[in-house]
Amino acid sequence: MLLTGGASGIGFAFAKRFLAEGNEVIICGRREDKLREAHEAHPSLHTRVCDVADPEQRKQLAAWAIKAFPKLDILVNNAGIQQWLSLNDEIDWSSCHNEIAINLEAPIHLSMLLLPHLRKQLEPAIINISSGLAYVPLAATPVYSATKAAIGSFTLSLRRQLAATPIEVIEIAPPAVNTDLGGPGLHAWAMPLDEFADAAFAQLRAGSIEVSYGFSEEAIHGSYEDRRRIFDRMNNR
Repeated sequence: MLLTGGASGIGFAFAKRFLAEGNEVIICGRREDKLREAHEAHPSLHTRVCDVADPEQRKQLAAWAIKAFPKLDILVNNAGIQQWLSLNDEIDWSSCHNEIAINLEAPIHLSMLLLPHLRKQLEPAIINISSGLAYVPLAATPVYSATKAAIGSFTLSLRRQLAATPIEVIEIAPPAVNTDLGGPGLHAWAMPLDEFADAAFAQLRAGSIEVSYGFSEEAIHGSYEDRRRIFDRMNNR
Protein backbone atom coordinates (compact mmCIF):
# COMPACT_ATOMS: atom_id res chain seq x y z
CA MET A 1 0.00 0.00 0.00
CA LEU A 2 1.00 3.60 -0.61
CA LEU A 3 0.20 6.07 2.17
CA THR A 4 0.82 9.77 1.61
CA GLY A 5 1.85 11.98 4.50
CA GLY A 6 2.85 8.88 6.41
CA ALA A 7 5.82 10.07 8.46
CA SER A 8 3.90 11.74 11.27
CA GLY A 9 0.49 12.26 12.84
CA ILE A 10 -2.47 10.18 11.70
CA GLY A 11 -0.51 8.92 8.69
CA PHE A 12 2.26 7.42 10.81
CA ALA A 13 -0.24 5.97 13.30
CA PHE A 14 -2.04 4.28 10.40
CA ALA A 15 1.23 3.09 8.83
CA LYS A 16 2.20 1.32 12.05
CA ARG A 17 -1.17 -0.39 12.27
CA PHE A 18 -1.15 -1.44 8.62
CA LEU A 19 2.29 -2.95 9.19
CA ALA A 20 0.98 -4.84 12.21
CA GLU A 21 -1.80 -6.24 9.98
CA GLY A 22 0.85 -7.75 7.69
CA ASN A 23 0.81 -5.16 4.91
CA GLU A 24 3.81 -3.96 2.94
CA VAL A 25 3.67 -0.20 3.48
CA ILE A 26 5.18 2.65 1.49
CA ILE A 27 5.00 6.10 3.05
CA CYS A 28 5.83 9.37 1.37
CA GLY A 29 6.25 12.90 2.63
CA ARG A 30 8.06 16.15 2.01
CA ARG A 31 10.58 15.90 4.86
CA GLU A 32 13.40 13.42 4.45
CA ASP A 33 14.35 13.68 8.14
CA LYS A 34 10.87 12.63 9.29
CA LEU A 35 10.81 9.76 6.81
CA ARG A 36 14.21 8.63 8.09
CA GLU A 37 12.94 8.71 11.68
CA ALA A 38 9.91 6.64 10.70
CA HIS A 39 12.09 4.08 8.93
CA GLU A 40 14.49 3.86 11.86
CA ALA A 41 11.56 3.17 14.18
CA HIS A 42 10.03 0.64 11.75
CA PRO A 43 12.69 -0.69 9.34
CA SER A 44 10.15 -2.61 7.26
CA LEU A 45 8.61 0.68 6.09
CA HIS A 46 9.47 1.80 2.56
CA THR A 47 9.89 5.57 2.19
CA ARG A 48 9.87 8.07 -0.64
CA VAL A 49 10.41 11.82 -0.54
CA CYS A 50 7.58 13.49 -2.45
CA ASP A 51 5.80 16.81 -2.30
CA VAL A 52 2.31 15.84 -3.43
CA ALA A 53 1.51 19.51 -4.08
CA ASP A 54 3.57 19.17 -7.27
CA PRO A 55 1.79 17.38 -10.16
CA GLU A 56 5.07 16.16 -11.67
CA GLN A 57 6.16 14.65 -8.37
CA ARG A 58 2.78 12.92 -8.12
CA LYS A 59 3.33 11.38 -11.55
CA GLN A 60 6.83 10.28 -10.59
CA LEU A 61 5.56 8.81 -7.31
CA ALA A 62 2.84 6.77 -9.01
CA ALA A 63 5.18 5.49 -11.75
CA TRP A 64 7.86 4.54 -9.21
CA ALA A 65 5.40 2.81 -6.86
CA ILE A 66 3.88 0.72 -9.65
CA LYS A 67 7.29 -0.32 -10.99
CA ALA A 68 8.92 -0.98 -7.60
CA PHE A 69 5.85 -2.63 -6.04
CA PRO A 70 3.85 -4.38 -8.78
CA LYS A 71 1.47 -5.87 -6.18
CA LEU A 72 0.52 -2.41 -4.86
CA ASP A 73 -3.20 -2.65 -4.13
CA ILE A 74 -4.14 0.16 -1.72
CA LEU A 75 -3.80 3.93 -1.95
CA VAL A 76 -4.31 5.95 1.23
CA ASN A 77 -4.69 9.66 0.46
CA ASN A 78 -3.76 11.08 3.85
CA ALA A 79 -1.37 13.99 3.26
CA GLY A 80 -2.85 17.30 4.35
CA ILE A 81 -2.07 20.70 5.78
CA GLN A 82 -4.28 23.06 7.75
CA GLN A 83 -3.96 26.84 7.77
CA TRP A 84 -5.75 29.12 10.20
CA LEU A 85 -6.47 32.37 8.41
CA SER A 86 -8.78 35.37 8.34
CA LEU A 87 -10.31 36.09 4.96
CA ASN A 88 -10.60 39.74 6.03
CA ASP A 89 -6.80 40.02 5.87
CA GLU A 90 -4.55 40.22 2.82
CA ILE A 91 -3.60 36.63 2.04
CA ASP A 92 -0.88 35.18 -0.15
CA TRP A 93 -2.77 33.12 -2.71
CA SER A 94 0.17 30.76 -3.25
CA SER A 95 -0.14 29.49 0.34
CA CYS A 96 -3.87 28.91 -0.14
CA HIS A 97 -3.30 27.12 -3.42
CA ASN A 98 -0.67 24.93 -1.78
CA GLU A 99 -3.27 23.86 0.77
CA ILE A 100 -5.76 23.07 -2.00
CA ALA A 101 -3.11 21.22 -4.01
CA ILE A 102 -2.09 18.97 -1.11
CA ASN A 103 -5.53 18.39 0.38
CA LEU A 104 -7.64 18.10 -2.76
CA GLU A 105 -5.73 18.03 -6.04
CA ALA A 106 -3.29 15.35 -4.88
CA PRO A 107 -5.89 12.75 -3.80
CA ILE A 108 -7.87 13.21 -7.03
CA HIS A 109 -4.76 13.08 -9.23
CA LEU A 110 -3.14 10.11 -7.45
CA SER A 111 -6.41 8.19 -7.61
CA MET A 112 -6.61 8.78 -11.36
CA LEU A 113 -2.95 7.86 -11.86
CA LEU A 114 -3.24 4.59 -9.95
CA LEU A 115 -6.71 3.45 -11.07
CA PRO A 116 -5.52 1.46 -14.12
CA HIS A 117 -3.07 -0.45 -11.91
CA LEU A 118 -5.47 -0.97 -9.01
CA ARG A 119 -8.16 -2.43 -11.29
CA LYS A 120 -5.82 -5.37 -11.97
CA GLN A 121 -5.39 -6.29 -8.28
CA LEU A 122 -7.42 -8.84 -6.34
CA GLU A 123 -8.62 -6.74 -3.39
CA PRO A 124 -7.73 -3.13 -4.17
CA ALA A 125 -8.88 -0.07 -2.25
CA ILE A 126 -8.63 3.70 -2.21
CA ILE A 127 -8.89 5.24 1.25
CA ASN A 128 -9.47 8.99 1.42
CA ILE A 129 -8.95 10.87 4.68
CA SER A 130 -11.49 13.64 5.02
CA SER A 131 -12.47 15.27 8.33
CA GLY A 132 -15.38 16.01 10.62
CA LEU A 133 -14.84 19.58 9.37
CA ALA A 134 -16.01 18.41 5.94
CA TYR A 135 -19.51 18.27 7.44
CA VAL A 136 -19.38 21.08 10.01
CA PRO A 137 -16.66 23.58 9.03
CA LEU A 138 -14.44 25.54 11.36
CA ALA A 139 -14.62 29.12 10.11
CA ALA A 140 -11.03 29.78 11.19
CA THR A 141 -9.82 27.10 8.74
CA PRO A 142 -11.97 27.97 5.71
CA VAL A 143 -9.76 26.50 2.98
CA TYR A 144 -8.99 23.32 4.90
CA SER A 145 -12.65 22.73 5.73
CA ALA A 146 -13.65 23.33 2.11
CA THR A 147 -11.03 20.92 0.75
CA LYS A 148 -12.19 18.21 3.12
CA ALA A 149 -15.82 18.75 2.12
CA ALA A 150 -14.71 18.34 -1.49
CA ILE A 151 -12.85 15.12 -0.64
CA GLY A 152 -16.03 13.74 0.92
CA SER A 153 -17.95 14.59 -2.24
CA PHE A 154 -15.26 13.17 -4.52
CA THR A 155 -15.20 9.94 -2.52
CA LEU A 156 -18.93 9.42 -3.02
CA SER A 157 -18.63 9.98 -6.77
CA LEU A 158 -15.55 7.77 -7.02
CA ARG A 159 -17.29 4.94 -5.14
CA ARG A 160 -20.28 5.13 -7.49
CA GLN A 161 -18.14 5.19 -10.65
CA LEU A 162 -16.03 2.25 -9.46
CA ALA A 163 -18.98 0.15 -8.30
CA ALA A 164 -18.49 -2.35 -11.13
CA THR A 165 -14.75 -2.72 -10.43
CA PRO A 166 -13.00 -4.60 -7.61
CA ILE A 167 -11.81 -1.34 -6.06
CA GLU A 168 -13.33 -0.55 -2.66
CA VAL A 169 -13.55 3.17 -1.86
CA ILE A 170 -13.39 4.14 1.81
CA GLU A 171 -13.68 7.47 3.57
CA ILE A 172 -12.14 8.04 6.99
CA ALA A 173 -13.29 11.25 8.68
CA PRO A 174 -11.20 12.01 11.77
CA PRO A 175 -12.34 14.35 14.54
CA ALA A 176 -9.84 16.81 16.01
CA VAL A 177 -6.87 14.66 17.04
CA ASN A 178 -3.80 15.60 19.06
CA THR A 179 -1.26 15.97 16.23
CA ASP A 180 0.80 18.86 14.86
CA LEU A 181 -1.74 19.56 12.09
CA GLY A 182 -2.06 23.34 11.88
CA GLY A 183 0.95 23.84 14.14
CA PRO A 184 2.67 22.23 17.15
CA GLY A 185 0.52 22.24 20.27
CA LEU A 186 -2.54 23.64 18.51
CA HIS A 187 -4.51 20.44 19.07
CA ALA A 188 -3.09 19.49 22.46
CA TRP A 189 -6.65 19.55 23.83
CA ALA A 190 -7.95 17.13 21.22
CA MET A 191 -8.54 13.36 21.19
CA PRO A 192 -5.44 11.18 21.76
CA LEU A 193 -4.04 9.94 18.47
CA ASP A 194 -3.96 6.27 19.45
CA GLU A 195 -7.58 6.36 20.61
CA PHE A 196 -8.72 7.55 17.21
CA ALA A 197 -6.42 5.24 15.24
CA ASP A 198 -7.52 2.18 17.22
CA ALA A 199 -11.19 3.08 16.76
CA ALA A 200 -10.72 3.68 13.03
CA PHE A 201 -9.00 0.33 12.53
CA ALA A 202 -11.70 -1.50 14.46
CA GLN A 203 -14.22 -0.06 12.00
CA LEU A 204 -12.05 -0.95 8.99
CA ARG A 205 -11.74 -4.54 10.22
CA ALA A 206 -15.52 -4.65 10.54
CA GLY A 207 -15.86 -3.70 6.89
CA SER A 208 -17.02 -0.09 7.26
CA ILE A 209 -16.58 2.08 4.17
CA GLU A 210 -17.42 5.29 6.06
CA VAL A 211 -15.31 5.57 9.19
CA SER A 212 -16.00 8.28 11.77
CA TYR A 213 -15.52 8.72 15.49
CA GLY A 214 -16.36 11.24 18.19
CA PHE A 215 -17.09 14.69 16.79
CA SER A 216 -16.90 13.50 13.19
CA GLU A 217 -19.52 10.82 13.84
CA GLU A 218 -21.79 13.45 15.39
CA ALA A 219 -21.23 15.82 12.45
CA ILE A 220 -21.78 13.23 9.72
CA HIS A 221 -24.91 11.65 11.16
CA GLY A 222 -26.55 14.78 12.54
CA SER A 223 -29.55 16.42 10.91
CA TYR A 224 -29.27 19.79 9.21
CA GLU A 225 -30.46 21.46 12.41
CA ASP A 226 -27.94 19.46 14.45
CA ARG A 227 -25.12 20.58 12.18
CA ARG A 228 -26.16 24.22 12.41
CA ARG A 229 -26.16 24.00 16.19
CA ILE A 230 -22.74 22.36 16.19
CA PHE A 231 -21.44 24.99 13.76
CA ASP A 232 -22.68 27.86 15.93
CA ARG A 233 -21.33 26.28 19.10
CA MET A 234 -17.94 25.48 17.57
CA ASN A 235 -17.46 28.88 15.93
CA ASN A 236 -18.64 31.06 18.82
CA ARG A 237 -15.86 30.07 21.19
